[in-house]
Amino acid sequence: MEVLRVYVSDGHNFVGHHGREPSRHPMHELDKIECVAGRGVLGDRFFDHKPDFDGQITFFALETHQQLAADLEFNAPLSIYRRNVITRDQELNSLIGQEFEVQGVRFLGTEECRPCYWMDQVAARGANAALRGKGGLRARILSSGLIHGRSQSGACYDDL
Repeated sequence: MEVLRVYVSDGHNFVGHHGREPSRHPMHELDKIECVAGRGVLGDRFFDHKPDFDGQITFFALETHQQLAADLEFNAPLSIYRRNVITRDQELNSLIGQEFEVQGVRFLGTEECRPCYWMDQVAARGANAALRGKGGLRARILSSGLIHGRSQSGACYDDL
């Protein structure tokens, strides 16, 4: 698995906002993120969220973004998905129930990141349905360490 981008956000935009406008907490692209075993990504909104939380870190595939953007004809930054790690060359759903390692940090894939209806608002109409089964991976962090992103341009996928 190749890591392309890494992000954190200090607040929730969609969780707990049903029936209201989303918040505007940005995703911050970093050179690296610090994974803390059993707790989450330091500085992220889900850090110490609750014991044994299944989404201590989240992964999203660049290939999914590319296909979605082509199919729905939109151009948006990778940060719209609000995942911590953007990857390439890995079928993320194959890691559900599996232990795996990225850049020396160990994880347990727990479940798919199910997309929500907000995707139709932040990406394009039809994004929620198109992302079903491809919304990314939620995982627990089994060992502490750093995950480095490849670059920090903050641009769309086509600069990779």
